[in-house]
Amino acid sequence: MSEIEVTAEPEFIQAQSRPAEGRFVYSYTIHITNRGKQGAQLLSRQWRILDTNDQLQEVEGIGVIGEQPHLEPGQTFSYSSGVIIATPTGTMEGSYLMKRDDGSQFEAPIGTFALLPPGALH
Repeated sequence: MSEIEVTAEPEFIQAQSRPAEGRFVYSYTIHITNRGKQGAQLLSRQWRILDTNDQLQEVEGIGVIGEQPHLEPGQTFSYSSGVIIATPTGTMEGSYLMKRDDGSQFEAPIGTFALLPPGALH
């Protein structure tokens, strides 16, 4: 089991999407849980967002939603954000750079998750 567990809940936002213009909007809620033995702070994020045209968006930045949360062992931090892609479906994956209370740093992987509108899978 990973020291930091990351789960994602994506949701298609029909009201903000414009399929005829190649604009598909998704929100996603991320849950980050510290499964380690010491506290850790999220320093930065890196995302790879890929649509079905193989158009890649890479996003890097400090923290998430303007925060650099510190998680004690067993604690969960959740946040919501959004992404726009040019095709109805796509995928997201990435990692967080974390810093343990002892000062050591490590990468916490964010597993690939699908961006799918309702009814995309039969």
